[in-house]
Amino acid sequence: MDVEQRLWIPGVPWPPAATPAPLAAPAQLLFAFGGTGLLDPARFQSLRELYPGALIVGCSTAGEIQGTAVHDNTLAMTAIRFSDTRLRLATARVAAPDESRTAGGALARQLPAEGLVHVLVISDGLRVNGTDLVEGLKSALPERVVVTGGLSGDGARFQRTLVMADAAPAEGVTAALGFYGENLHVGYGSLGGWDPFGPDRLITRACGNVLYELDGESALSLYKRYLGEHAAGLPATGLLFPLALRAAPGSAAGAPGLVRTILAVDETAQSMTFAGDMPEGMYARLMKANFDRLVAGASGAAQASQETLGGVRPQLALLISCVGRKLVLQQRIEEEVESVREVLGPAAALTGFYSYGEISPYAPTAKCELHNQTMTITTLAET
Repeated sequence: MDVEQRLWIPGVPWPPAATPAPLAAPAQLLFAFGGTGLLDPARFQSLRELYPGALIVGCSTAGEIQGTAVHDNTLAMTAIRFSDTRLRLATARVAAPDESRTAGGALARQLPAEGLVHVLVISDGLRVNGTDLVEGLKSALPERVVVTGGLSGDGARFQRTLVMADAAPAEGVTAALGFYGENLHVGYGSLGGWDPFGPDRLITRACGNVLYELDGESALSLYKRYLGEHAAGLPATGLLFPLALRAAPGSAAGAPGLVRTILAVDETAQSMTFAGDMPEGMYARLMKANFDRLVAGASGAAQASQETLGGVRPQLALLISCVGRKLVLQQRIEEEVESVREVLGPAAALTGFYSYGEISPYAPTAKCELHNQTMTITTLAET
């Protein structure tokens, strides 16, 4: 596997020189992650001219990762030439969240099962119910195939998200990239680092990813009481206070579980919309940031991805971290990327983006889930 990377910053010539060196042969795959305002048909055409034979897969972001740097409103490009790996791209459109499970199944059925090693998903971040999307994928994929990926972002604006599935960027698009080949090794890991506070509260009324009541009380009014002065900035400030889902109250703070973050609020219905399902009968508990534990979570995700990769050193790592982590860490944001570098070593090319949701198993024996507020890492290597 050979990799070259380019970073385009508005106001400088297009494109800058490739690093560490231009590919010796045409790229087969191009990852492109950028600010929402930079992704348009003209920009896609420029990418096509730069890499005419490559599958172009990418999305809008809440921040771009290239190397150990985190950028805003740039275009991070990573071109890959594989030795033996084959690729297959599947696409689906989603107009509303209730179409997500069907879309997931349709994506999976477009990918031939024979020789399929891994599936990477890049999805619209606002129209899709990530939980249902993952369930639809799992229902039609072989059990041995792991799915990782994430939901596209739009900064802290939550207005529109875009996906490029070898076509001009568009809303409502989900892309599933299938990797085929005996010589490809894939690792993955996903960890958070948030601290719970307050009591566990029973989800007494919800529909899919829309939460109405906790302990029989308006979920939105209760949430606002906890947020205090931060409530005026919802839904963006909700990224600083995600909810942890538990099957039973009183679970240990460090116990694995799902974390959900807010995408929208409805003052009329007194409801909150999350990136994934909020099942009735589960318990929800507020969480808050712990800077050191957030950075440690990124390091732990890197360690998990290295362990699942086996004895092979990664050549490429795709980092998908939540926008909420970026808003909390602020000027310390690059610390979490640097902690990944320390684990994976200097040879691995790092790229990725800040998202509205992350897709990965927690551990090799766990099932794939939608997560929020995690650092999720997919590592690739060919032997």
